[in-house]
Amino acid sequence: MQENSGIIYDDVKKCVDDVINYVGKDIVFSMTLALGKPILFINELYKRAKKDSEIKLKILTALPLEKPRGNTELEKRYLQPLVDRVFAGVPDIDYMLDFREGKLPKNVETYEFFSKAGGYLNNPVAQQNHMATHYTHACRDATALGVNVFGQLIGYREIDGKTMYSMGCNTDICLEAIQSFKERKAKGEKVVLIGEANKNMPFMYGDAVVEGTSYDMILQGPQFDYELFAPPKDPVSLSDHMIGVYVSTLIKDGGTIQVGIGALGDAIVSGLILRNDHNALYQEILEKSGIMSRYKKLIQTWGDTGVFEKGLYGSSEMFVDAFMQMYKSKILKRQVFDSIPLMKLINAGKLSADNIPSDIIDQLIEMKAVHSALDKEDFSFLARFGILKKGLGFANNVIRDGEINYSANLNEENNRLRIRALLGEKLLGGQVILGAFFVGPKAFYKALNEMSEEERQLFGMSGVDKVNQLYGGEELRSLQRKDARFVNTGMIVSVLGAIASDQLQDGRVVSGIGGQYNFVAMGHALPDARVIMMIKSTKGSGKTLKSNIVFSYGHCSIPKHLRDIIVTEYGIADVRSKPEKDVIAELIKITDSRFQMQLLDQAKKAGKIPLDYEIPEEYRHNTPAKIFSLLRPYQTQGVFKPFPFGTDLTEDDVALGGSLKALKNLANGHRFKMARGLLLEFFRPIPKSTDSHMKRMKLANPSSLRERILRKVVVFALRNTIHNFDQTPNYPMDSAKHLHA
Repeated sequence: MQENSGIIYDDVKKCVDDVINYVGKDIVFSMTLALGKPILFINELYKRAKKDSEIKLKILTALPLEKPRGNTELEKRYLQPLVDRVFAGVPDIDYMLDFREGKLPKNVETYEFFSKAGGYLNNPVAQQNHMATHYTHACRDATALGVNVFGQLIGYREIDGKTMYSMGCNTDICLEAIQSFKERKAKGEKVVLIGEANKNMPFMYGDAVVEGTSYDMILQGPQFDYELFAPPKDPVSLSDHMIGVYVSTLIKDGGTIQVGIGALGDAIVSGLILRNDHNALYQEILEKSGIMSRYKKLIQTWGDTGVFEKGLYGSSEMFVDAFMQMYKSKILKRQVFDSIPLMKLINAGKLSADNIPSDIIDQLIEMKAVHSALDKEDFSFLARFGILKKGLGFANNVIRDGEINYSANLNEENNRLRIRALLGEKLLGGQVILGAFFVGPKAFYKALNEMSEEERQLFGMSGVDKVNQLYGGEELRSLQRKDARFVNTGMIVSVLGAIASDQLQDGRVVSGIGGQYNFVAMGHALPDARVIMMIKSTKGSGKTLKSNIVFSYGHCSIPKHLRDIIVTEYGIADVRSKPEKDVIAELIKITDSRFQMQLLDQAKKAGKIPLDYEIPEEYRHNTPAKIFSLLRPYQTQGVFKPFPFGTDLTEDDVALGGSLKALKNLANGHRFKMARGLLLEFFRPIPKSTDSHMKRMKLANPSSLRERILRKVVVFALRNTIHNFDQTPNYPMDSAKHLHA
């Protein structure tokens, strides 16, 4: 094989043949996280392994994206029409179908370092094969496992008459993988890099653009232009929105933000947009909720509640749709540049992206960023960032503007003044976000694809080694990430501040650590940064209701000595630089009131808080009903919607989905109530208003007793979903309120 040749294949079978012939039948195949998987390549490779038991195939990856299928008959009836519509044209990952059925052949093994949250809790094989590794160490650990074939999904387009490729959605570990494979090839190792090119992949910039010769083989042709996996958004409950409002007060204008995927990420951005676009209403909510009176000092010191005049910069391993919403709302607009002197001037207020001062070159000379007698390197720097306008030339210490020459010797004042006529109007090469990977709804991909080239270049993509840490570029990255707020999610927090995010105390992995530790470490390394960990105060309902703030827990992802700011739907606990008695007191204040006294008693018994300490009265009423009464009236004004940025789901999807989810919660936490309600339902007629739902579930004309029972269950689910505070499905399009006997 001619290595690093970028050979184009339109036949995936031939490509797999050549890979096997080159590396042999012992294959350790690694592919990147989430969207960037070369699905047709791995499907063909897996097909070969199923047919040929001599092939030993190990697959190392993270977060295989699977179409939802459901476990119960009701779930399957609900999901099938949704999947057929939303995921039309998206190929399945074949080995995952067999894995879920327990049908993987013995010669195939799978390993993951990050998984769908809760997706493998009851799967011993997945639990045993989990790779506990930080995102930044994924390539190192893949190499240690013996990976010899790496593949990713890429985009491509013609640039200046040449086909260029973009790592698109996943630069994360791919840049490092390419470099690692290059070094291993130089040592004589047989390793292969595969690119599967798909025209639907948004062509992203930053460090993502490479030439075809970065890969050994590139699969390219119409058959590889399949639809991208685009998961619908999760609904945002009122308690999620409340967390979003709290977090929104801690984000400084002119600062940096990192958020993740899911309902809480959307809730944060929804709160920021409310703050920016409807500030009077936002201030009213802050006053009514008591946020300003409780956290005034914290907000004044570390946060902000005004509109975003300077805007935010995004630095986040995951570039999610929420960032796109901030960009559309002119919040994500603070541009950063890959230049230490320029960032120093910008942060000092002496330069801005859209305003180049007339004395900019004088300032740069004083900073020793350029020489007083400009050389070719200085000229290139000034031209690259737009400080000097386009179309100029440089030779023999002279800058040429058409027929006019300007001396580059700026030791003379007259030359310094003359060169000001050559200044550009705005800086070039700025970015409003640096991300490592992305996945999102269809509208997100569409927005990226429809952007102009100039606009899309504002959205930079790079590797996790750059995005997730400061190492290797500490000064520049620190300047760029000023006033950073690293916002992450945890599952459980102890009253001493230790957080469990990825694993249960019995050892079962829920997801994986991903990049969380790295962002926490950055939050403590940067003097003006804060780490904000979001924790939903409770889980379950009824008899299964439990507090997510506990006295102690048998696992921690982030130890207590890295505690900082913790937010629940009931408030903000600033626990950095505080003694443990104060940490406990602050966390109990934001605990659901049904669990506060139990925690306080445990802390007193352990001698961790004074025996005479009492929870202040204003913090003793933390209930879902209180949040509901505060936020629900504002929904009539168009805020705190369950899908603040739209959804690919229909009204029918939303109503049924919310009802069936609430039914599942009811079955787990209120079994007697569910049994009584179902029994009563059998003596009621089927409401006419459920006709559309029954047709969708294929229960309009039940053909068996089982289907008649299922129909009654669905009616009961719809009827029951009326603002249950414990479950908070909170779907305003819910048709349950229209049901009648």
